[in-house]
Amino acid sequence: MNGASTRLDRQQALALLVHGDLLALGRRADATRQSMHPDNRVTFVVDRNVNYTNICESRCSFCAFYRDVDAPDAYLLDHETIFAKVAELVERGGTQLLMQGGLHPEQSIEYFEALFQEIKQRFPSIQNHSLSPAEICHLADRHGLTISQVLVRLQQAGLDSVPGGGAEILVNEVRQAISPKKIGWERWKDVMLVAASLGMPTTATMMFGSRETPEQVVEHLFRVREIQAGGGSFTAFIPWTYQPGNTELGGYSATGVEYLKVLALARIVLDNVPNIQASWVTQGAKLAQVALFFGANDLGGTMLEENVVAAAGCCFRMSQEEMIDLVRDAGFIAAQRTTTYQILREY
Repeated sequence: MNGASTRLDRQQALALLVHGDLLALGRRADATRQSMHPDNRVTFVVDRNVNYTNICESRCSFCAFYRDVDAPDAYLLDHETIFAKVAELVERGGTQLLMQGGLHPEQSIEYFEALFQEIKQRFPSIQNHSLSPAEICHLADRHGLTISQVLVRLQQAGLDSVPGGGAEILVNEVRQAISPKKIGWERWKDVMLVAASLGMPTTATMMFGSRETPEQVVEHLFRVREIQAGGGSFTAFIPWTYQPGNTELGGYSATGVEYLKVLALARIVLDNVPNIQASWVTQGAKLAQVALFFGANDLGGTMLEENVVAAAGCCFRMSQEEMIDLVRDAGFIAAQRTTTYQILREY
C-alpha cells in the first residue's frame, strides 16, 4: 500500500478524472502497477460463465439479458446441463466456474445447495466463484434468512468465493435511476464484508457510462477502498463500460478514452486492492492491450462462455492463445492463475 501521505482524496481524484491529462494519468497508474507488480506479469484465469437462468425480477433498465417468467425464451438450466458445461471447462484445463443468473421468483437456496454439493463432488479442482450480492440477498429475502446464514449454508455446500457483480455504481441515486428493484449499495457492501469474514475471497466491479456523474464514479472507487479497509477481501477490481444495445435504458457507451481514464484512476485510488482487470469483453483485444499500460495487470477470464454482455450486442471473443499473444506482444510475461492469483504457468 502506498503511504498515507500520497493517497488521493476524493477531490484530488475528481480533478484527475475530469481535468487530468490522459497520458499523464496513464503514466502514474502504470508506475503504481509496476510498484505493486514488479514481476512484469499479466495474468489470466481459464474460466466459464454459466448463466443458470435469464429470469429476473429486478428488470434493470441497462440489462439486455433478463426475461420475464412467461417470456418465450426464458430458461432455467437443469443440473445435468450445468454439469456438462463444467465438465467441458475441466477438459479445457479450466479452474474457475462463475455462475450468475437472475433473481428468479421461485428459486430456492436448496437448488444451489444441491447443485454446489454435486459440483464439488464431481469437479473438486474447480473454484466455485458464483452468485452476486444481489442473488445472495434475494435468497435471504425469499427464505427469511440473514446474509450470513445464506453465505454459511452456501459455503458449506461448496461455494468458494463471491464475485462482485451487480455493483454498477455504488451510489443509491444512480441505482434508483437504472435498477430501482436491485439492492442498495449498503447491502452490496454487507454481503462482501460477511463473505470476507467467512474467509471467502471476493472481487469488486463497476459498470460506468450509463447515468452517473464523474463525482459518483469517484465515490464508487472510494467506497470500494473503504470496504476493503474495513475488512474486505477483494482480490481484484474490474471496471467495465455500460453496453446500451438491446436495453431499455439505451443511450451510448463510454469512449475508449473515458474507459482508460477510469481504469487508471482506479489503479491509483485502490492502493489496497492488489489487482486491476482490463475488460477485453467490453473493450476488445486492442484496447485491453493498451489498458496494460494504464494500470491493469490482469485480463480476467478466457470465458469459455459469456451471455450477459453478448445479449447487448457486444461479442468480442478471445482464445487462450490469442490472450497469451496479446500479453507477450505488449512486452509482458503471460501467466495463467487461479481465482486467488496463484500462478499456475507462465508463457
